[in-house]
Amino acid sequence: MKYKYRAIAKNGKSIDGVFEATSEAEVIAMIKGNNYLPLQVERDVGSEASIELFAKKVKKKDLAVFCRQFYTMINAGLGIVKCLEILIVQTEHKTMQAAISDVTEDVQKGLTLSEAMKKHTMIFPTILVNMVEAGEVSGNLDSIMERMAVHFDKENKLDKKIKGSMIYPAALIVVSVAVVIFMLVFVMPTFTGMFEGSGVPLPWPTKFLLDLSDSLKTYWYIHVGVIGLLVFGITTFRRTEDGRRFFDKMKLKLPVVKETTRKIITSRFTRTLSTLMDSGIPLIKAMEVVAKVVNNLPVQDKITDSIEQIRKGVPLSRAIKDVDVFPPMVDSMIKIGEESGSLDDILLKTADFYDDEVEAALHKMTTLIEPILIVGMAVVIGFIVIAMYLPMFDMMQTI
Repeated sequence: MKYKYRAIAKNGKSIDGVFEATSEAEVIAMIKGNNYLPLQVERDVGSEASIELFAKKVKKKDLAVFCRQFYTMINAGLGIVKCLEILIVQTEHKTMQAAISDVTEDVQKGLTLSEAMKKHTMIFPTILVNMVEAGEVSGNLDSIMERMAVHFDKENKLDKKIKGSMIYPAALIVVSVAVVIFMLVFVMPTFTGMFEGSGVPLPWPTKFLLDLSDSLKTYWYIHVGVIGLLVFGITTFRRTEDGRRFFDKMKLKLPVVKETTRKIITSRFTRTLSTLMDSGIPLIKAMEVVAKVVNNLPVQDKITDSIEQIRKGVPLSRAIKDVDVFPPMVDSMIKIGEESGSLDDILLKTADFYDDEVEAALHKMTTLIEPILIVGMAVVIGFIVIAMYLPMFDMMQTI
């Protein structure tokens, strides 16, 4: 972190500056070491914002490339600082490039790579920082980086599968809304003159659609504004902890998506825990990291509760069973791993199995959503068509 400071020299001159340190105490020690009198020390939030402002845009693909390039260079015998200097030039992602530049400066000042990366947790996730720390302790940083490259590659593929499965339903929704708006704005008004001149009382569906059509044409800006505010409100709410918790709960309860969500969480949980434990990270610490990786607050809370059980001596298989989110196969496989002493290997095989299960579940979910959307579209358009033709039947009876 960077700190702004103000101090007074022996000659009474005021000195302002910026110093990078891990704490305010370190900055004060530096000021006193230069025989200055410290007056004020505070974090330089503005300088950090330039790096962290768009940190969320760093994708798993970028992390995978970073880890793979780092592994290749370390494995070839290059030093950490030299690797980082090359990565600054190699990295195309500007946010990540700025963070690597800061990490390089910190490492040159004497910090370890993991300590330097901890300052940029919005860019370098906790799992990567912990794995790097484990690699530094064990002396196998190159294999750790290779393992993390594989891990982020698989996470990236999982994310692509999830997003890819949503493209068709989203496109179908957009087309459906466009068709309905077209019928209301351009088709319905052509019948208005005929209905008004007939003298036949209009049924409520027709009257409702004519009023809605007139409203969309005359006050379209109000409708656009309301929809914009609604989207903005939902987006803002989702960014809050209560909003995230609400939507995460819905994912675990909705009939069509709950099975897929549980399998995605299971895949991430087993793969991440396997990667951490295989690198020598203790179970408790590994579980703390995994709790944040599952990307679901209710499940994160349950995993945190299971950590407390493990601290009390409860086996992992029993603690995971109490989470009541993972399929029965998971705690059974973990129990086998505990008994055989090959828990990391068993978890990796379980993760591979659920990767395939996630793909099948996503395909099934898309297959189920498609007819639901088509039926919904048919009902809405059918309602519009019936509402247009009902007055015609009344006019024919009158004639």
